[in-house]
Amino acid sequence: MRIGILGAGGMADALGTQWTRAGHQVMTSGRSSGSFGQAMAYGEAVLLAVPAHAALGVVDESLRGKVLIDCTNPIEDGELTADHPMAERLAAATGAHVVKAFNLCHVDVWRMTPPVFGGRPLAVPLCGDDEAALSVVRRLVEDLGCTPYDGGGLARAALLEATAAFMIGLWFKGLDAQAIAPPL
Repeated sequence: MRIGILGAGGMADALGTQWTRAGHQVMTSGRSSGSFGQAMAYGEAVLLAVPAHAALGVVDESLRGKVLIDCTNPIEDGELTADHPMAERLAAATGAHVVKAFNLCHVDVWRMTPPVFGGRPLAVPLCGDDEAALSVVRRLVEDLGCTPYDGGGLARAALLEATAAFMIGLWFKGLDAQAIAPPL
């Protein structure tokens, strides 16, 4: 699959590297590679991996009908910065089939090959309204050695963003956020 990545930071590098290892063709936008427009045109699926405050300024209607993976977290100092989920705002602005995914783990988790903890593959919740887009993202999750979890429609992306805000707030306080969800 051809994957366009909007952004050139840690998440773009980690996920792009893993997808390249899995055999996908990746174009990353950034200072030393393609432009945002080139990455959007290139990708059958497009990962949005920029800070949330920049997200709406990076995307455009050239994504209409494409799979757009939103891993952003509109969070500042451990608090949500928006009342409406970023994933829904992106869908409205672009006409893309947005899937919220990959926003709950630190970039170093995505550098693991594969991310397995206590013998269990990492579970990645997905929220989206388009079944074909969800199928594409499920495949990309599985290609990382992870297990996709159906988190419901795009409106439920607000819950993923709130979960990220809560967990990041705990980490900022120096607490072990993982300890609140022990395995059964």
